[in-house]
Amino acid sequence: MKRAWQRMLSGRRLDLLDPTPFDIEIEDIAHGLAFVARWNGQTTGDYAYSVAEHCLLVEEIFTRQNPAAPQQWRLAALLHDAPEYVLGDMISPVKAAIGEGYGDLDRRLATAVHLRFGLPAALPATIKKAIKRADILSARLEAEQIAGFSAKEADRIFGRAKPELVEGLAIRLRPPAEVRADYLARHRLLLDRISG
Repeated sequence: MKRAWQRMLSGRRLDLLDPTPFDIEIEDIAHGLAFVARWNGQTTGDYAYSVAEHCLLVEEIFTRQNPAAPQQWRLAALLHDAPEYVLGDMISPVKAAIGEGYGDLDRRLATAVHLRFGLPAALPATIKKAIKRADILSARLEAEQIAGFSAKEADRIFGRAKPELVEGLAIRLRPPAEVRADYLARHRLLLDRISG
């Protein structure tokens, strides 16, 4: 039988085909996401734009779009791409070409992550859609600010951004260790607010 697990820096062995909440550690997620580049690394700057940085931005946008949302849904927004800490980030056309196999792995990992941090295994459809809206807006900002898209092209592909939702938001390119630390701090803060 082929190996279907990956050893994490925490020492955990994560079975990719049958992940459990007991195999999930936030330190592994933060570390992995801080070193995974979005846009296949095709961005400007001296550092890759990491999935961890993207998740921090998505959580911030989600909060702006849904100011009354409970903390658990803000946590879900922060964790929305958590499976990519082991699957990597693939651009949408590649995901579509791979098909349902990728989606199945992603769902299994997301379920384990959600359960590990006290979220429902499957998010309510309204929350999932709200996080997706924030995700698309983040992609729109990234496209124009660091991925070489013109404003017109970004508007055509991702939709026009409402000025009040993006005011003061700038894409940051930072060393992975710094992004990892901020991701862990944000995760800790959200968990404290949920349990507090």
